[in-house]
Amino acid sequence: MSFWKHSRPWILGVLSGIMFLAAGAFQGQMDVIWRKAVMICLECIGIG
Repeated sequence: MSFWKHSRPWILGVLSGIMFLAAGAFQGQMDVIWRKAVMICLECIGIG
């Protein structure tokens, strides 16, 4: 059972990451991040 002993920090990290992503999504931050990502892509490609 050494697999579970070594994978526990990874599982906790993934679960906390999912929790923080969900908290940001409920606050409406996904829209802000999406707009910034689109603007960066348009500037790099040279369309915008």
